[in-house]
Amino acid sequence: MKKLLTSLLLLSLLFGCGDSTTTSQSQENSLNSDSVKTARQNCASGSTVGGRPVNIVTTVAPLTSIVAAIAGDEGPIINGLVPEGTNSHTFEPPPSAAAVLENADIVFINGLVLEEPTKDLAEANMQENAVICELGGAILPESEWIYDFSFPKSGGKPNPHLWTNPPMAIDYATVIRDALAQIDPPNAVAYGENHTKFVAQITELDNAMKTATQTLSVAQRKLLTYHDAYAYFAVHYDWQVVGAIQPASFEEPTAKDVVDLIRQVRDEDVQAIFGSEVFPSTILEQIGKETGVKYVDVLRDDDLLGKQGMAEHSYAQLMRFNFVTMVRSLGGDPSALEALDLSFTAPDVAMYPE
Repeated sequence: MKKLLTSLLLLSLLFGCGDSTTTSQSQENSLNSDSVKTARQNCASGSTVGGRPVNIVTTVAPLTSIVAAIAGDEGPIINGLVPEGTNSHTFEPPPSAAAVLENADIVFINGLVLEEPTKDLAEANMQENAVICELGGAILPESEWIYDFSFPKSGGKPNPHLWTNPPMAIDYATVIRDALAQIDPPNAVAYGENHTKFVAQITELDNAMKTATQTLSVAQRKLLTYHDAYAYFAVHYDWQVVGAIQPASFEEPTAKDVVDLIRQVRDEDVQAIFGSEVFPSTILEQIGKETGVKYVDVLRDDDLLGKQGMAEHSYAQLMRFNFVTMVRSLGGDPSALEALDLSFTAPDVAMYPE
């Protein structure tokens, strides 16, 4: 009993948990809704740039990678603002970011209330004719935003992690293509070609993940993660997110929360607990020991593999790594994913801050 109480005290340092309830009505993108139309039109409303390279600013690394895949080496200057391995929910742009944003022709952000400090800084410093393109709102109407245990509707912030769902990354790429073609017409054909290659690659990734999912029973497709980053992914592939350790508030859970989490792991017969490579936690490992469930601490939400310029440093490689890790750890066969050729579809000339 003393050992159990000691473990529970240690576990109280943990970052929170929840159940699997969401309020999303549908995962299918309703691209004809008024809110989506307005957002997409805004993204493609930038002024034509002539006589110089287009200046693009982005936020989180997966988004920067997608933009780079569409822009290729056709001339745009692409600057990411959020350093890899940084908590994007709490990121505050440094004063130096203002100078970068002053020169931007277009700023691509995820939206869904993820990067408000960066958005505010952009609005205060950008040129009059520059555009802020909120990709999340441009592909998904508010009626289909997911609110859950980490992102309750009462808090006003929906789950923003659309990019972990490959079909939504394809939708992002389409908006990016159209926006770049608007402000840089001479390179519109090249952007279209890059888009076609990217879509083909991510479609293959999506199909391989569907194949890998079929090697898991429905009962095995249960995710307990450090961060609640797979809500849209789960709907698309028919998985279940049973909980997330770190709530959006980043507050520590109560002792009752910890006990409830342990009980949930046992009741749901969860096969693996997934931690974060960026935010390692010995406490999560202790939960695994208490419940007899293996702890896998290598998932990455928005930190690309390797370093800039390396073959694995891309959105597609990041998603494949996470999917393989999850499928294998839960007892499935990820060979369809491992067989994919995920080479760069276009040269990545983006600057990723450290």
